[in-house]
Amino acid sequence: MEFRVVRIEKPEDLNLILGQSHFIKTVEDLHETLAQAGPHLRFGLAFCESSGPRLVRRSGNDDALVDLAVDNALAIGAGHSFIIFLDGAFPVSVLNAVKAVPEVCRIFCATANPVEVVLAETEQGRAILGVVDGGSPLGVETDADVADRKALLRRFGYKL
Repeated sequence: MEFRVVRIEKPEDLNLILGQSHFIKTVEDLHETLAQAGPHLRFGLAFCESSGPRLVRRSGNDDALVDLAVDNALAIGAGHSFIIFLDGAFPVSVLNAVKAVPEVCRIFCATANPVEVVLAETEQGRAILGVVDGGSPLGVETDADVADRKALLRRFGYKL
């Protein structure tokens, strides 16, 4: 077995959701779920099929985001993994709906941070062991940091 690390290639402020599912139906169900999230959401998704023709299946409503999802799915190459890129919404706006898709088994991360995917590779294929989401903490928030955090959440409309 070999270990690999694949960096997700994306623009700095673009959000992504990386997960694992179990059936080819995932592509259409995720597309429908995301399309229902709102008229301004742009997305691209790719799914690594793990049996049969073993293709990267793709969908979305933004060709550039679909291409980005395909490129990253090919780089990861882990069976039954999927990646979604979002523009016009934060993952928190769609995450529960994505998790409720019957084929979705797990979510590894939902973030705009730089992401590294930690993989194991065997003769059979690749598996996602986990992710590195952003950087490690540099300290503990101060009272001023707490005030900034609360102001940010209210500016984004997540808190009153």
